[in-house]
Amino acid sequence: MSVASARRVSELIGNTPLVRLERLDAGARQPVLAKCEHLNPGGSIKDRIALAIIADAEQRGLLAPGATIVEATAGNTGVGLALVGAERGYNVACVMPNKMSVDKRRALAAQGAQVIITPDVSFGDPQHFQAVAARLADERGWFLADQFRNPANVEVHARETAREILEQTGGRVGAFVVGAGTGGTISGVGRALKAHDARVRVVLADPAQSALAAWVEHGELGEAGSYKVEGIGGSVVPENLHGDVIDEALRVSDEDSFATAARLWREQGLLVGGSAGTNVAAALRVAARDDIDGAVVTVLPDGWDRYRSTEWMQRLADG
Repeated sequence: MSVASARRVSELIGNTPLVRLERLDAGARQPVLAKCEHLNPGGSIKDRIALAIIADAEQRGLLAPGATIVEATAGNTGVGLALVGAERGYNVACVMPNKMSVDKRRALAAQGAQVIITPDVSFGDPQHFQAVAARLADERGWFLADQFRNPANVEVHARETAREILEQTGGRVGAFVVGAGTGGTISGVGRALKAHDARVRVVLADPAQSALAAWVEHGELGEAGSYKVEGIGGSVVPENLHGDVIDEALRVSDEDSFATAARLWREQGLLVGGSAGTNVAAALRVAARDDIDGAVVTVLPDGWDRYRSTEWMQRLADG
């Protein structure tokens, strides 16, 4: 549906542009193309899964008018759920660990979502944000969106995001490089691209202190440390992260992530968040190799406005 004929904000989700990073990929063997998911109406790729999860729940009779949707979120999925929820008459409660930016909390509160902050504890602790969201759903009869396990997450990326990429590239994709938060993007898009062409390389871009890269490489989680990039990586493998789709993993430091995000701002005019820097830094490495046949596609997951108060954004603003 065209923008001119859209009747609801949810009809503007998806069909995002794919842009060539011509300044950053200068000298690379393959072009690097970035899917501008920060241009979704809610400002991130998570708008796609928010709409898909709500539509699936409605179809299965799990949501009634006035219901409350609860989700464990780094922020972006909560924004998407609040956006679609406002359109369809649902309340939204978002459970977030306290390491996430204040800007995300404020954005959610401004949308009318209930924001519940939990300690930044490891998975398995009863105060972990996913455990708290599940407990609230059980105790209060709220609908748990469950983005880390809900198959609608993976399915919408296989059905829609991958289709758009194939149409925009004429089917000529050499590699797909992206980080994993819930795993939905890399699992869904990666599987669909490989179904189109088995030669496509699917590469996980992982924060250097995340445990997921080791899991891809050796089948066992590595030791997780702290890092500042938000929304990707982790110390546990979510159900929606399908290892059989992923060919390899590349580790990207916070320093490289934020430096690449700054280049996207200043050299490409793309006002994106830190995880976009992680994705593009890894994609540039892949594009420099001689074993890739076709464009290297990556994702710009969200925009700059979620990170105004963060240290890395303040450094960027100060020059």
